[in-house]
Amino acid sequence: MSGYGHGGDERTFAALPPARGGSFARTWWGLTWLKALEDTALDGEQLKAGRRHARAGAVGAVSVRPGRITAVVQDRDGTAYRSDVLVREFSAEEWERLLDLAVDSAGHIAALLDREMPPHLVEDASAAGLELLPGIGDLEPQCGCEAWDHCPHTSALCYQVARLLDEDPFVLLLMRGRGERTLLDQLQARSASRAARGGRGAEDASAEETAGHVGGMPGVSAEEAFAAAFLVPPLPGPPVARPAPGRSPSLETETEPEPGVDPTALEFLASDAAGRAHRMLVETLAAGNSTGGASPGGAPDVRTAVGGVSPGGGRDVRTAVGGSGVSPVPPTVAQDAARLAADSPVPWITARIAAGSGRSRADLDLATRAWRFGGAAALAVLEEEWTPDAEALAWAGARLAEAWEDDERPALRRSAGARWTVVGAEAQLRLGEDGRWWPYLKAGARWSPAGPADRDPATALATALSSAAT
Repeated sequence: MSGYGHGGDERTFAALPPARGGSFARTWWGLTWLKALEDTALDGEQLKAGRRHARAGAVGAVSVRPGRITAVVQDRDGTAYRSDVLVREFSAEEWERLLDLAVDSAGHIAALLDREMPPHLVEDASAAGLELLPGIGDLEPQCGCEAWDHCPHTSALCYQVARLLDEDPFVLLLMRGRGERTLLDQLQARSASRAARGGRGAEDASAEETAGHVGGMPGVSAEEAFAAAFLVPPLPGPPVARPAPGRSPSLETETEPEPGVDPTALEFLASDAAGRAHRMLVETLAAGNSTGGASPGGAPDVRTAVGGVSPGGGRDVRTAVGGSGVSPVPPTVAQDAARLAADSPVPWITARIAAGSGRSRADLDLATRAWRFGGAAALAVLEEEWTPDAEALAWAGARLAEAWEDDERPALRRSAGARWTVVGAEAQLRLGEDGRWWPYLKAGARWSPAGPADRDPATALATALSSAAT
C-alpha cells in the first residue's frame, strides 16, 4: 500500500511480561492509540480476545519500523501467527513541516526528551495538516490467520504497543518514519542553522561573512543558545539490571530453514548469549564498572591475565594474576564447549557439543566438571600439562613443605610436570600457572577435579581427601 515503508530505522522490543489488571495505557497519547484501534475494529469480541492474549503475555518480541509494527502472537492452543499493523509513514515534505514545528519551541523538544508527547506539538501538527496520532481507520491489520478485520492477534499487538508508547513516544515517531537518533540529529542541525541566522537581516549577515567571525566562530544570542541546549539529551543514569535475561524469540516458522541451519540449536545459542550478557551486566554493576578478567565461578582466567615472567623466561607462579590492561582473549572451541555443556539443560545438546568439540562424552563430562569449579583456568589444569621452571619448582616445593607440620606432612610424589600424587591415596595436587593448587581425585582409571582451587596446598589436599572419604 502506498505510504507504507520500511526505511533504515528499526527497533525491536523484548516480549513484555503479562499485564495484571488495570488499563494497557496510562498516558493520553497511549489512550489515543487504543481509541484508534477500538474505533477501527468492527468486532468487539475480537478486541476482547486480543486484550486477553496481551494480558496473558502471548505477544512475542515487537519490531517497530517506519510504517509497520510486527510480532508473533500465540493462540491459547499454542498456534503462532505473524501479525502486522500498518501505519501511514510521513512523506519527506511532511517531515520537513513537522521538524519546523518542533524547533519553533524548545518546550516541544524538552518534552520529547523527557519521554512525553507534548499536546501543543500534536495540535500544531494537526493545524498544519499532519496527524501524528492515528485516528479511525489508520491502523491497518495484516495477520497470518487471514482475518480481514482486526483479529485477536493484531488487536493483542496493538494493546501491547500501547504499553511501549507509554514509555517512549519516539516509538510513534519511528512508525511515522524517523528513528530517535535520526530525528534528534535533524532537529539539532536545523536548530543550529536557525540560531546562526536568527535575528540578523540579510545585510548584517552579508557584512559578517565579509568581515569574518570573531575568533573564527559564528555567534548566537543567549536565548537561542539556551533553546538549542534542549537538543542535547541528558546523560542516562546507570542501567538497572533486570532480575533475569529476556526471553529469546521463537525461530520456529512455517518457512523451511536453510540446509544446515537448526532453529532449535540457534534458540539455545541465543538464550545462552542473553544469559551471558545479563551476568556480565550484573557483575559490572556490582563491581562499579571494574574489570578483572574473571572466569565463571570467580576464578581468574590464566589465559587472559597472568602476571610477570621469571628470569628464566617462564611464567612466575608467585605473581598475582589479573593484571590491569590485559585484554580478554576469545575462548577456544574447547573452552566454549565446556562452558556451553555446563549450562546445557538437555542431553541432546550435550551430545552435539561433545561431537562438535572432538571429545568423547566422558571427556566432556570431566571438562564440564572442571569448568564449574573454575572456568578456563580449571579446564587448563585438567587438559594441559605444563612444567614449572627451576625457580617456580623450588617455590612450589617450599610451599608444600611449609603447609604441614613435620609429623603431619603426607608423602607426595611428583608424577609429572606440575602434579603431585599422595602416596597410598587416590588423591592428587595440581599446580596451576597462576600459583593456585587444585585438588584431584582418582575415579576408576582417570583423575577427576574434586573442588575449586586454593592458594594453600594443604587446604586443596584436604578437599581431595574429604571427597575420597565420601
